[in-house]
Amino acid sequence: MKILVIGGNGTIGKKVSERLFEKHEVLIAGRTSGDITVDFSDSISIKKMFENIGKVDAIVAIAGDAKWDKFDNLSEDDFYIGIKSKLMGQVNVVRIGKEYLNEGGSITLSTGILADDPVDMTTSAAMVNGAIHSFVKAVNLELENGIRINAVCSDLVQDAYEKYKDYFPGNTPVPMHKIVDGYVKCIEGRITGRIIRIMA
Repeated sequence: MKILVIGGNGTIGKKVSERLFEKHEVLIAGRTSGDITVDFSDSISIKKMFENIGKVDAIVAIAGDAKWDKFDNLSEDDFYIGIKSKLMGQVNVVRIGKEYLNEGGSITLSTGILADDPVDMTTSAAMVNGAIHSFVKAVNLELENGIRINAVCSDLVQDAYEKYKDYFPGNTPVPMHKIVDGYVKCIEGRITGRIIRIMA
């Protein structure tokens, strides 16, 4: 398969791409590096990316930002960071990308534990993750040409444990290979409309 991985140079994206390279042709899109660059918060940039790479068999989005801060400190603009980047970035990847998917292709989005089990200072990020879950389940009812869509929702990943452990007291980190397996399940399997929760 020809697979586009948006965010393929990130902590999770790099490991997912390495696994996919074993069997597939992989194109990596990133903000500043990769086979092609893309501004994930800009639908025009997303469309230009797809125009440049053409048809693919699978799209994987492991990208998007959201503001972490106390609720009392979050401005309306702070909320729009997550809405415009992680939420609408992924929505636009589906909205635009479906036109560049071969028949029977798949789209895999990314969320995280905050959708189900938020921690302090994550009101915005948790909101965005939950919205993506609802989006996946709803848009799955309307996608045509055999296109499948799923989301991988992981707990705190082992490779980022030292950076985020103080935010997630008591969370057992998930080995990276388990998270990568979740993406492979979505891409190479036949499931659709699912939220694949990866826990330790």
